[in-house]
Amino acid sequence: MSEQSPHNKAIRARTVMMGLLLLLPSLCALWLYRELSALQTKRTSSSTMKGDAQQAELWTCPMHLQYVLDHFGTCPICGMDLVPQKSLKKTETPSLHIDSGQQKLLGLRFVSVQRAPFGQAIRTTGRLAYDETLVHHIHTKYEAYVEHLFANYVGKAVKKGEPLVSLYSPELYSAEQEYLIAQKAGTATVHGGINLVDAAREKLLLWNLSPQDIATLERSGRASRTFNLYAPIAGYVIAKTAVHGMRIKPEDSLFDIVDLSRMWVLADVYEYELPRVKLGQTATVTLPYWPDRKWQGTISFIFPSVDPKTRTVRVRIEVHNPSSDLKADMFADVELKVESREALVIPDDAVIETGRRKLVFVKDAEGSLQQREIVTAERSGHLFEVRSGLQEGELVAQGSSFLLDSEARLQSGFLDEKAAVDLDPAQPQTDHSAHMNHGSGADHSAHMNHGSGADHSAHKHHDAQGQTP
Repeated sequence: MSEQSPHNKAIRARTVMMGLLLLLPSLCALWLYRELSALQTKRTSSSTMKGDAQQAELWTCPMHLQYVLDHFGTCPICGMDLVPQKSLKKTETPSLHIDSGQQKLLGLRFVSVQRAPFGQAIRTTGRLAYDETLVHHIHTKYEAYVEHLFANYVGKAVKKGEPLVSLYSPELYSAEQEYLIAQKAGTATVHGGINLVDAAREKLLLWNLSPQDIATLERSGRASRTFNLYAPIAGYVIAKTAVHGMRIKPEDSLFDIVDLSRMWVLADVYEYELPRVKLGQTATVTLPYWPDRKWQGTISFIFPSVDPKTRTVRVRIEVHNPSSDLKADMFADVELKVESREALVIPDDAVIETGRRKLVFVKDAEGSLQQREIVTAERSGHLFEVRSGLQEGELVAQGSSFLLDSEARLQSGFLDEKAAVDLDPAQPQTDHSAHMNHGSGADHSAHMNHGSGADHSAHKHHDAQGQTP
């Protein structure tokens, strides 16, 4: 057994060597076949790319159609390889074919372009406020001390000439003494011919001592220790700082009194409604919980700035309030009267606003949707006035406009001259000049992000410059 063991091992070694020698040509042939196949595939791909490059003059990114080059490369925005842009005439309009099932899934509707009354009433909300021209602040022109309060709480109704507070002022007391001494001296004058009595009386009047108080002073012949401040108008006390015993100075406001016979309504209108808002325009004010009452007013002022949060402009409406039913800080419904006219109109949700252009999808006789650029004028409520681009009776798609625009671009590869940009792949540029913030209730149909010089009606969100997603 020991003598056969080396012999058997030698036989096995020879067998293995012969097997390897037989397999080696097969392995070399398999490797050569794979290399030749890869080379052939590469040549085929290269020839295909060259053929596409000959047919298409431009290369574009499938995700960012605004990026166009005249040679193969990568997109600087997302890093994807550029693909040949299909050879389309730049004057072609993208068409879209959508069956009825897809239309239902998209919630797509068609409306007819028609002439209708345009520019009716503008409806908005407002907040009531005091008429600032009817607010009076009660001051003194000298230092004094509060002896007694007649108007001793906020909200108290006062009449014109009603006493508000009783004061003691050493300065006023001395002025009264001077007046009495001048009266006893008779018609004495000083250098310049000034009558002492008239000068002392004028001083009391300038310090807001009423003629009735001066007459009482003359009859009694004695200076009064205290005197009263009277309400200059009839109204309500809306602010009070005076308290018993306090020392007051001329810069201190003791009371604020407002006349509620006229109120302001501060209403907000959108920017696009401003062309139809004018000074002197008639407005109707109602309260949600008091629908049978109406107050008529006129626009007296249009504020010169736009609220950066809500993108609205405030207008001021003056309304008469003889019975004081309207209170400050109430919310009201406001309707501004506007002269209506006949115009060609379409719903606002049928329009795609790109920032530069306004686009719609028009249904043709074959049932296809054609993208068309239109020119609009004013906007009223949910309607756009159409100046050009549409004719009465044509059908336009309403709802899902941006989905339609994206689908049309995917189906046709359309990119017009207004959307093309020449970007340097080493230094891509992004223009975000149209980024705006809007508050609730505003119309945000045109708020999109735009690339440099591009019309991105279907591509609204862009990464930062040179940043891969």
